Amino acid sequence: MTLIKSISGIRGTIGGRAGEGLTPIDIVKFTAAYGTIIVKQSGIKKIVVGRDARVSGEMVSNLVIGTLQSIGVDVIDLGLSTTPTVEIAVPMENAAGGIILTASHNPGQWNALKLLNAKGEFISDAEGQEVLALGESLDFDFSAVEELGSVHKDYSYLQKHVDAVLALEYVDKEAIKAANFKVALDAVNSTGGTFIPALLDALGVQTIYKIHCEPNGNFPHNPEPLKEHLTDLSVAVIENKADLGIAVDPDVDRLVFMMEDGELFGEEYTLVAVADYLLQHKKGNTVSNLSSTRALRDVTKAHGGEYYAAAVGEVNVVTKMKEVDAVIGGEGNGGVIYPASHYGRDALVGVAIFLTHLAKLGKKASEYRASLPQYFMSKNKITLTPELDIDNLLAKMEEKYKNEEHSTIDGLKIDFENEWVHLRKSNTEPIIRIYSEGPSPEAAEQIAQKIIREIEEIIK
Repeated sequence: MTLIKSISGIRGTIGGRAGEGLTPIDIVKFTAAYGTIIVKQSGIKKIVVGRDARVSGEMVSNLVIGTLQSIGVDVIDLGLSTTPTVEIAVPMENAAGGIILTASHNPGQWNALKLLNAKGEFISDAEGQEVLALGESLDFDFSAVEELGSVHKDYSYLQKHVDAVLALEYVDKEAIKAANFKVALDAVNSTGGTFIPALLDALGVQTIYKIHCEPNGNFPHNPEPLKEHLTDLSVAVIENKADLGIAVDPDVDRLVFMMEDGELFGEEYTLVAVADYLLQHKKGNTVSNLSSTRALRDVTKAHGGEYYAAAVGEVNVVTKMKEVDAVIGGEGNGGVIYPASHYGRDALVGVAIFLTHLAKLGKKASEYRASLPQYFMSKNKITLTPELDIDNLLAKMEEKYKNEEHSTIDGLKIDFENEWVHLRKSNTEPIIRIYSEGPSPEAAEQIAQKIIREIEEIIK
């Protein structure tokens, strides 16, 4: 059993002993702590709750909603929803915050509490630490019977979210409709199976081949939208001669496209493609995290903008986006953050903009992909002994490459002329993750192995 408390929420496996998994006791104490803090910050006793379709969702939702009532908070319950839907609902409801019950791309035995502030954005690391400390101390009060909170179920936000996406300035419903796209969708039997078809229908896409779109939480494959997990989608695209395949994770904040030949467009390139379209219409800056493809930098510069890198983590990317007034940003895992909509990864926004772009280009997805800057990524890791000082190891690597362009805002990233390498230590295990990218798969792997050999030499 595992319980992980981090900047991205309280996440764990269901079952086991308190403190060792995401048990009812853990859910109650951290929900009460969050509710107490977020209400104190805003003075508003209202919180939005929504969940993905995983099997444990109803149980966790009952505990969360009951706990919020018990501390005098009124709950707007969106039921089966998506992470970006809850994010837009919080400010629309003038709520103090929101809780999304999802373990994102983790398998079905996992669930999590993702915590939002009054803007519908993830709480900061400092606020998260405050929630964890208060949850462990149990230093909060529950309400008397006459002060208990109420529950209002509101299932209107699917349509509100779709309407908000269609209202975006650079989404062209008529162009998409005229393109007469045939689209295949794999929603891993979670809420994307409801929300993405509703969006596609509203955009005028008349032919949708739905696989794994029943929101019953029985994930038919590993829910992370990677190539090796999307073989069913590849078959559906090819057999139905679809123009495009779409895959989302269980909470619909990660988005991956599949080309008409059954090959992935590339999760790293979801954001690149969306940025390529938007920057044609609105000049400006872009942001992604340090482990994301260099192609975004190239596309941004080609359109006259500036590219900026942030530490890994959605909160960090959003902070940097606000700092540099970015037009578009996100993460290379298929996460698109479009400030004109809201500051959160949103697959619905990504689908609408990508389809608009493809419709106006009049090209096949594979033809468009071939026109973008070509980079290839390699992902490795080194397992270390627990007693090794990883910070000292990274410092020695930084000294070795001090004359190369490099960043230490999140581990160590070294930018060479044609490749880059990003070294990050894990917060939960004694390992260093080594991400590298180059103009060919061989170049990416070659630079990674060079760095690995140098690390091993230092360890000796």
